[in-house]
Amino acid sequence: MTNLFTRLSGKKEIDFATREEIRFTYGTRGIKALAALDEERVKKYLDFFVVQGATSEYIIDEKFCTCGDFLYRGRECWHLLAVRLARATGLFEPVDLWYQDRWKRER
Repeated sequence: MTNLFTRLSGKKEIDFATREEIRFTYGTRGIKALAALDEERVKKYLDFFVVQGATSEYIIDEKFCTCGDFLYRGRECWHLLAVRLARATGLFEPVDLWYQDRWKRER
């Protein structure tokens, strides 16, 4: 069996069987990650990926996330999983802006 993320490479849709595999493999984290993709809450800025969570936005950079689950418990969170899935499939919203410059525009 090939790697899940390799099989998803370039697909713009995640089929039912693959969604079930993600749910089975990752449990609640997989369900939340899929919901973030479906609800278009994964954004790719020029410098970072950003995932809109239930209460805040979280910055993801490679294997790091700014959420409490990652920072305090030291485990992979659903935000990281959502970004891994988004990278594999291209299912993210590109934002042609540096993340830090976003704050300047909102003021």
